[in-house]
Amino acid sequence: MEPRHDRSDRRPSRRAFLGGAAAAGALAWVPVFRATPASAQATSSPPPNFPSSIAVYQQAYENWAQMIVIDDVWTCAPASAGDVVTLANWAHANGYRLRAKGMSHGWSPIVLPAGNTGAGYVLVDTTQSLTSVSITAGPPATVTAQAGVTMDALTASVAAAGYGFCAIPAPGDITLGGALAINAHGSAIPGTGETPLSGQTYGSLSNLILSLTAVVWSSAQGEYVLKTFQRDDPDIRAFLAHLGRAFVTEVTLQVAASQNLRCQSWVDISAATLFAPPATAGSNSFASYAEGAGRVEAIWFPFTSTPWLKVWSIAPTKPALSIAVTSPYNYSFTNSITPAENTFFDEVATGDTSGTPAFEGTALALAETGLVFTGTWDIWSQWQNVLLYVKPTTVRIVEAGFAVITSRANIQQVVSDFYTQYTTLLSTYASAGEYPMNGPIEIRVTGLDQPADALVTGAQSPILSSVRPRPDETGWDVAVWLDMGTLPVTAGFSQFYAAMESWIWSHYTGSYATVRPEWSKAWACTSSAPWTNTTILGTTIPAAVSAGQASDDGWSTAVSILTGYDPNGVFSNPFLDTLFG
Repeated sequence: MEPRHDRSDRRPSRRAFLGGAAAAGALAWVPVFRATPASAQATSSPPPNFPSSIAVYQQAYENWAQMIVIDDVWTCAPASAGDVVTLANWAHANGYRLRAKGMSHGWSPIVLPAGNTGAGYVLVDTTQSLTSVSITAGPPATVTAQAGVTMDALTASVAAAGYGFCAIPAPGDITLGGALAINAHGSAIPGTGETPLSGQTYGSLSNLILSLTAVVWSSAQGEYVLKTFQRDDPDIRAFLAHLGRAFVTEVTLQVAASQNLRCQSWVDISAATLFAPPATAGSNSFASYAEGAGRVEAIWFPFTSTPWLKVWSIAPTKPALSIAVTSPYNYSFTNSITPAENTFFDEVATGDTSGTPAFEGTALALAETGLVFTGTWDIWSQWQNVLLYVKPTTVRIVEAGFAVITSRANIQQVVSDFYTQYTTLLSTYASAGEYPMNGPIEIRVTGLDQPADALVTGAQSPILSSVRPRPDETGWDVAVWLDMGTLPVTAGFSQFYAAMESWIWSHYTGSYATVRPEWSKAWACTSSAPWTNTTILGTTIPAAVSAGQASDDGWSTAVSILTGYDPNGVFSNPFLDTLFG
């Protein structure tokens, strides 16, 4: 593939990217305004016949990387699940659509796509009132929570009660509803000698669901109602990871006993060693760490020689060399923006990416020195304090992400092949003076969403989960998650993504592996933008989801279930119409 000097990527302006927050050292979202129907600031007429018991106002919407920015979407904050039912019936009667809005910490356009004006839509903010949490000792031990609770609040409640999750996403400023919609995950497989705890899953959070309540259309009643689905109900298969095509108000998750974890960071293992081909891989290979501890993450900055490797291990008592921490977000050096970073962002925003190799060296040095000066190269605590580490003040990059489903024995082959292809493509671009990638690659490993992990007889499998097992490939038991990050203002990034994505889909095939998108990230890329490749959207993805499954248990079945419970398309948008069309 030869790089082209194509500058047509649909990138946000530097103003949109920085959001006016750089002076405060953070890329934080600030609403443009909050206007009520009677306000002089309102830019359009309020939605007609809107329920008088629910306040509606205009507010800005931005997604995580600020690639989707809409200044004046009509928004409301229901006080109860019953209010959501009221809203659904109002929307159906008045030709509107509803989009569940959590913390907007996502990349893909499952809330609203880029270019949408918000006309005909009302965002339903779940974070204001739909946040209750209750814990039952069991057995099985469970937590019942509404969709708007953040992972920060949920994990704090679960941990305080003496329970835990095996693995969780690194940011805590995401809602439970949003996390489950895209089957969010952490990084964990059983380590050497590890006995899984009752209530654990090594797959995504969606595999912990025992029941959920959603707003659905009742043909018998001719209106939208609340319906609770149990994990053994075949229809729950489409709701366990629904990509925003449904509105879930509450879930019950199984939980396990709390565990203490140690997290060690290494920055002295070369990328060539960590990602070596299996034939030459040794004790410092990525797979060897995954095999031993079970919980690993490699963060590699392009054009540098040594990744930042994080290794979590189960440690009931504090190891002698570890430092005990009592709260999450311990890597403070990753959650603020330095003057050097701001200078580089300015350059990239003007189209000058020549400083990328030097900047990547600076980024690695910041991690190396930060670990030392903050004393966080070896930390120990209750699970949530070492698993949560990404704050909203971190640099807001865009990420393309894919899950490679394969066998545990193939982990090293997967990461080695990816590293070789990625660095080869980087070099091709660099030889032409182009540097479209200036963020890290992140590699993690999880188990799959095995229904047997659910403490329910006859538990159903989540059809749309990125890590759903393949019944025809029983030896495939892990997912290697491959994420590629860059600033969304970078020229040519989507073209680079498209080239890598094409290789990923074509390389991890046959008896070796299979691929599915990481739904929250960028995928279906063309040279102009992510999520725009119609062949991948309409053919590749449905085929990947359906591969190896029974004829009534694939993509079309999920579409049929979701459409059957929302035949009016109240819980959809133009992008989802295309994806599920």
